[in-house]
Amino acid sequence: MSLPIVAIIGRPNVGKSTLANRLAGDNDAIVHDEPGVTRDRTYRQAFWRDREFTIVDTGGLVFDDDTEFLPLIREQAMLALSEASAAIFIVDGQAGLTTGDETIAEWLRQQPVPVLLAVNKCESPQQGLIQASEFWQLGLDEPFPVSGIHGSGTGELLDQLITHLPAADEIAETNEIKVAIVGRPNVGKSSLLNAFVGETRSIVSPISGTTRDAIDMVVQHQDRTYRLIDTAGIRKKKNVEYGPEFFGINRAFKAIRRADVVLLVVDAIDGVTEQDQKLAGRIEEEGRACVIVVNKWDAIEKDNHTIYEHEKLVKDRLYFIEWAETIFVSALTGQRVEKILDLVNIAAEEHLRRVSTAVINEVLQEAISWHSPPTSRQGRQGKIYYGTQVRSQPPTIVLFVNDRDRFNENYRRYIESQFRQQLGFRGTPLRLMWRSKKVREMERNNVNRATRV
Repeated sequence: MSLPIVAIIGRPNVGKSTLANRLAGDNDAIVHDEPGVTRDRTYRQAFWRDREFTIVDTGGLVFDDDTEFLPLIREQAMLALSEASAAIFIVDGQAGLTTGDETIAEWLRQQPVPVLLAVNKCESPQQGLIQASEFWQLGLDEPFPVSGIHGSGTGELLDQLITHLPAADEIAETNEIKVAIVGRPNVGKSSLLNAFVGETRSIVSPISGTTRDAIDMVVQHQDRTYRLIDTAGIRKKKNVEYGPEFFGINRAFKAIRRADVVLLVVDAIDGVTEQDQKLAGRIEEEGRACVIVVNKWDAIEKDNHTIYEHEKLVKDRLYFIEWAETIFVSALTGQRVEKILDLVNIAAEEHLRRVSTAVINEVLQEAISWHSPPTSRQGRQGKIYYGTQVRSQPPTIVLFVNDRDRFNENYRRYIESQFRQQLGFRGTPLRLMWRSKKVREMERNNVNRATRV
């Protein structure tokens, strides 16, 4: 659904991400005792009573400091507010009223969005009323004492919030394709997201590790809706210290798991590295559809053969996901960026695809007629009785055989290649499960014994 948006606004370290986790009912926002952990806008779905909405966590607002990422964080917070149906302004009840709070409140009073004032870190209900009373001075109506850690007071806050949100029957339904953008640091993932969206959705900086959270953004292109998920750059495990980067990488792995299609972004200048290979392996293990996006193509000197040479190098290094389509783009200039979504559409459809048992067995019979199953040293030949698809995402086919140990790796790859040649499955892994007749007989005997007992 295209849900109404609620922006979470406040100074650094007032507990915005903790409260966002509480309201969303998960722990997806990185929480760490360090200012500036949240930098971009991070989106999560939430609900209260009969209303669904999207929570947007933002970085800590500081108006009188232009060092490091602070101007960019302000820009992200302002963009979040511009698309919001309502905002929750969070202050720290334990720290009390600050000049930073007053500056933000003055700015919020000038915005057309209704603002609710949440006084966080009010761990005691009795003490919380006293802590909250100081914030009446901000002129934003009633302050709500809440605890992001314990959840106290959030019900009253949400009761008031949903009065500003449209009813469920006023929200149009959409079918989203979830697309995770993953890769090493500084390969251009955030630039790619911004090129899709047409705005500065993610902070882009030459500083490694700028993106920390997994950042969602819904994009409409032609008649399709995409949820693009920008992720933290994934470095070698030995180089990652416990802290924001550690949590950001875990979020990236979760993003792979929940995506329909993964864009594996590779740096055209560096080529495919060992870390890219490990990421590709992770995508294959999770059974996700994939498109290999070679970014910074504008920085490569070219002739008529360059793209073919680079494509061969990519395929050779990422041979275990040879089924993934490869596209060469420039997020900086926009070259071929829109064509990525065409490949995403194909991969998403193939990932969901189901093939009838009759068609699968036609392909099997033709494959066997061209290349018979191998024969063991004892003269026993492998036999494939039939195959059937048992699931999609990724497509998974069970092959019923006399003895799976008689089918070597070469023959298994041959059967998979025949399925791909005849049926397609572009952009998605294909799982083949070889099931022996003797295993089926053992299972049947176990069932019979259990029935008799």
